Amino acid sequence: MKIVVIGGTGLIGSKVVAKLKEKGHEAIAAVPATGVDTLTGEGLDAVLVGADVVVDLANSPAFDDKTALDFFETAGRNIAAAEKAAGVGHHIALSVVGTEKLQDSGYFRGKWAQEESIRGSGIPYTIIHATQFMEFLRGIGASAIIDGKVHLSNAFIQPIAAEDVADAVTAVALAEPANRTIDIAGPEKFHLAEIVGRVLAYDKDPHPIVVDPEARYFAVRLEDDSLVPEGEARIGATTFDWWLENVPPPPKK
Repeated sequence: MKIVVIGGTGLIGSKVVAKLKEKGHEAIAAVPATGVDTLTGEGLDAVLVGADVVVDLANSPAFDDKTALDFFETAGRNIAAAEKAAGVGHHIALSVVGTEKLQDSGYFRGKWAQEESIRGSGIPYTIIHATQFMEFLRGIGASAIIDGKVHLSNAFIQPIAAEDVADAVTAVALAEPANRTIDIAGPEKFHLAEIVGRVLAYDKDPHPIVVDPEARYFAVRLEDDSLVPEGEARIGATTFDWWLENVPPPPKK
């Protein structure tokens, strides 16, 4: 099959492209560097010629309300129009567990608009809701520092390793469209403040953790279950302890 991976050079996209190629499929990374811009529509028609499946892993360049909403709405319209012209048979999008609960955030309103557009496009689809990636736990901690302390909610989180996300996306790309949303999550549930604290302790980061019920997550106050699946979810294999010991952090810029 020819499978076009929008955002195919990112954390998840690069892994998905590699896995699809290993399975013998024609996997193409569609990003501005390869001449494909979903915001302007440049290159979309050309790259989708003969495509069976489109996997959309692209993310907004910024998380503020206007940028995120404009990105997801505009890119979504452009992708859908090009898919219809090319006769694409399956559209896959990676979104976030709890999107519908986090609508006080402009970013998540943008994600919800993206999902609604997909559901109404008439193109067979699968939306994958993933829990937070383990690879982003360090960034969550860094973004929550106030006056030298890391302020975090104690809401539950069930983080998933990027490798497991890529495995799930690859499997969905090779399956029939589900025409619904499926959830994927890691194998273990933690409190957010607890798990970020364990990462910081492993890194010997001196910032103390403050459990703060009013702490914001993408500008949203979290309830206990905001970030975890409500029902059935496909569970990744990678445990947090194994990930912490074996997956090196990204190089500091």
